[in-house]
Amino acid sequence: MLSASGLLGYGFPEDSLKLGMQRDLHMVGVDGGSSDPGPHYLGSGKCVNSRMAMKRDMALLLKAAMTHRIPMIIGSCGGAGGEPHLQTCVDILREIAREEGFHFKLAVIHSEQKKDWLKGKLAAGKVHPLGAAGPLQTDTIDRAERIVGMMGPEPYLEALGQGAQIILAGRSTDPAPWAALAMHRGLPPAPSWYAGKMLECGTGAAVPKGHDCQLAAVGTDYVDMEPASPARRCTPLSVAIQALHENASPTIHKEPGGMLDTTDCRIEAVSDRTVRISGMRWTPQPYTIKLEGAELAGYSAMTIAGARDPGLIGRMDEFLKTVREAVAFKTGGFGVRADDYRLVFRRYGRDGVMGEWEPEHDATPHEVGLVVEAIADNQEIANAVIAIARVTLLHTDFPGRLCKEGNMAFPFSPSDIERGAVYQFSLRHVVEPDDPLSMFPIEYESI
Repeated sequence: MLSASGLLGYGFPEDSLKLGMQRDLHMVGVDGGSSDPGPHYLGSGKCVNSRMAMKRDMALLLKAAMTHRIPMIIGSCGGAGGEPHLQTCVDILREIAREEGFHFKLAVIHSEQKKDWLKGKLAAGKVHPLGAAGPLQTDTIDRAERIVGMMGPEPYLEALGQGAQIILAGRSTDPAPWAALAMHRGLPPAPSWYAGKMLECGTGAAVPKGHDCQLAAVGTDYVDMEPASPARRCTPLSVAIQALHENASPTIHKEPGGMLDTTDCRIEAVSDRTVRISGMRWTPQPYTIKLEGAELAGYSAMTIAGARDPGLIGRMDEFLKTVREAVAFKTGGFGVRADDYRLVFRRYGRDGVMGEWEPEHDATPHEVGLVVEAIADNQEIANAVIAIARVTLLHTDFPGRLCKEGNMAFPFSPSDIERGAVYQFSLRHVVEPDDPLSMFPIEYESI
């Protein structure tokens, strides 16, 4: 199997795809999404990557699949895998097919969940929190803009069994498309899931890492990993690092319907660029599906500024406290209370990345970048607060101040940036479905 890249629209070298297609492939595919870019995409329905970039990647993969008469599978379409993301990718696919004159059977697998159905599952005691998440509440479901379930391989297996050559799916566990293809070809779950884990990030299991095409050959008790490009190679270390990717445990990977155990895996070099992994085990578990939801958090406006005055930088905490108090006083003058908004200062050069976890408190930088954000229940208030914050940053006095006017340098005009609606993740729970297919309707279409 071949994975083209870490995400649809990230791009990959066309020459690498051509080299990979010289092998006896049974599938080409690419992961289409992630929660890594945050809740905005699930909440807003917008795609993580541009339509132009997704079309370029999909066109190359579709041409390869049609030429070699093998399946092409894309999971978590459009980034968050909700209905608008999925439909954007279906529209792109139809457009490519018209332009190229392709004919194939398409399966579209939906993952967005109906709120009434989920409330019924909640009432029946079939929804459970993950990690530190508290019990799910009905009003949390109501507030969610969009809720998706992360499907396992079963919907893909069903679509392959019905003869679909091209499969576009909503939100999925990242390894599911490849695990499904391997199991469809008769291979056991353990190496099938492990191969999916290795392929989900493209050449994440290779060195140097990058957005490129990765090959996996799956046997009954092993997986061989090899990058398509001769400029990259897999090593036992690079594969072991990828096996730790996005998981709380270094060896136990919980998936829908089971647990992949890599405790006793052997990771050995087969050549200077190919690695074989063996010894993985699969243990069936009660079947659950992870839920992801996003709700509106408010409306945002921001400004970016930089300070290079050592006197200001040396008393930045005190200065920003004064600014915050002045903003509250000024906005109160036109009827906006302090609890009507949130004002956030991110200080790059001091603790902008780590925040309160920053261990280096004593270093004094020669310049500091400020990213200032106001979040409110409506855009008008957010815009008003950020405008007051910007001018207050610029003109607030402090002891030892040398400049007559501005404290800050603003790189943009207009300096205030209206961000619009912002979202937050609201569900981190699992649900017990009636069966592995019940949450994920499949539509078939002859293109």
